[in-house]
Amino acid sequence: MAFGAAASDYLSAQRKFQSIEQGRLKPGSRVEITIPELNAYVEHELPMVTGGVRQPRLTVLRPEVAQASALINFAEVRRSQGNPPGWLMSQLLEGERPVTVTARIRSSAGQATVDVLRVQISGVTLDGRTLDFLIQHFLLPLYPDAAVGRPFELGDRIEKLDVQPGGVGVWIGRQSPAN
Repeated sequence: MAFGAAASDYLSAQRKFQSIEQGRLKPGSRVEITIPELNAYVEHELPMVTGGVRQPRLTVLRPEVAQASALINFAEVRRSQGNPPGWLMSQLLEGERPVTVTARIRSSAGQATVDVLRVQISGVTLDGRTLDFLIQHFLLPLYPDAAVGRPFELGDRIEKLDVQPGGVGVWIGRQSPAN
């Protein structure tokens, strides 16, 4: 039963994302993507993007504040990206660790900003200046396109994301010039 529900949620999310990406929705439309749909989609799609991540889960704690958790083997993630860690780093990074990231997601006028509030790795909480240091000196050098703490374009005519405990509402804005 759980497999059938997850497959159904995945297909539903996939259809919704395709309708957004293909520009089939009228301006002013709102598409509601539920938390079960998001989780099914992430669980299905994440292994295709990167190795070393298992059991991803998304929740929304309160409006605009979401939490993602997973078991992550950081050495395997690096290997799946074609950047195997050296011996010393592999000794430090090898093995699955429970990771939870809490972030505030704000959006309007076709842009969003994601502010990472807290990261917890194996029960150790990183926040404030320590988290800022890690983002600046480790995350951004590895992922220079990551838009952490700065606005980025949503694309696909998405005007706004309404992040709520029940799911995410996607508001479609004006027609693109090509339409």
